[in-house]
Amino acid sequence: MNTGTAPAPAKEEAEAGARASLTRRLLETPEVGVVAACVVVFVALALDKSTFASAVNLQGMGFDLAQYGLIAIGESLVILTGGIDLSVGALLGTSVILMSWFNVRAGLPPVLAILVTLAIAGAVGLIHGLAVTRLKMPPFVVTLVTYTVAQGVTLAITSGTSIIGIGGTFSDIGQTYVAQIPLPLILFAVVALAAWFFLERTYVGRQVYAVGGNPEAARLAGIRGDRRVVSMYVTSSLLSAFAGIMVLGRMGVGSASGVGVGWELSAIAAAVIGGVSLVGGQGRILGIVAGTILLELINNGLTTLQINSNYTNIVLGCVLGIAITADRLRARSVARRG
Repeated sequence: MNTGTAPAPAKEEAEAGARASLTRRLLETPEVGVVAACVVVFVALALDKSTFASAVNLQGMGFDLAQYGLIAIGESLVILTGGIDLSVGALLGTSVILMSWFNVRAGLPPVLAILVTLAIAGAVGLIHGLAVTRLKMPPFVVTLVTYTVAQGVTLAITSGTSIIGIGGTFSDIGQTYVAQIPLPLILFAVVALAAWFFLERTYVGRQVYAVGGNPEAARLAGIRGDRRVVSMYVTSSLLSAFAGIMVLGRMGVGSASGVGVGWELSAIAAAVIGGVSLVGGQGRILGIVAGTILLELINNGLTTLQINSNYTNIVLGCVLGIAITADRLRARSVARRG
């Protein structure tokens, strides 16, 4: 009589165990906490200030998110290899000036000015990669040199004055909407999706994780680690210049005042908050995007709440400190389990 119902408890126990296992994996996934934080912050700010969730403000955040998100992805790709790129913000600012100068002063068409600037940015990234892999120079030092030089180049070209009269192609890219969605945000989503596919679904992408996680083991496995490192530095520099296109299109002038200054810190913060380990080898695009969104929500929320802008960096600095601490605690937990 009971033989037909006996397996039911065992089946229920198996299902309960599977649910518990799934819950445990979700709780151990860094991205879950960041995504949850984004939801909580957004809902709290929207309830407190109705203007926060307005279409105009959300569109403005979309423009900002695209700019910061692109350099955050580039920065994260470098960090995954165990390196760091302190030049992303300064290189973005210099790219804005170079595109303006090539277009206005040198008389190049906007598209050609963009291509030349991208080529220069790619060359800078190549120098970074070769200096790190061939000369064994610390990434911090190499990119800090570029950070300083890039700021000097920007001031030398402009003498501190803005370059006006840029072509309409830039504003077409930086100010256009597609179905009420900012075009830069759509381009950022495309780049993020491409980066996700590269890291999660390609053999070369998995090699990037291997090189950052254990360079010696990757070398013994036959992985050409130097090529992976160089390519990530080149990609980071290209994404900085690409973000510069959007910034230039949004501003409408080649401004030398403060463009990109300090953005490298926001990029690093977005990466670490999103679960990218500063020692390399760990992190996913979902977390990076979520980290960028969280920073933008906090930054825009403080402005919406009319909090003194002097406190913005204090708040963002505290968030970064908490994220770095969480990263170290997570790494120690993983090491103990291993």
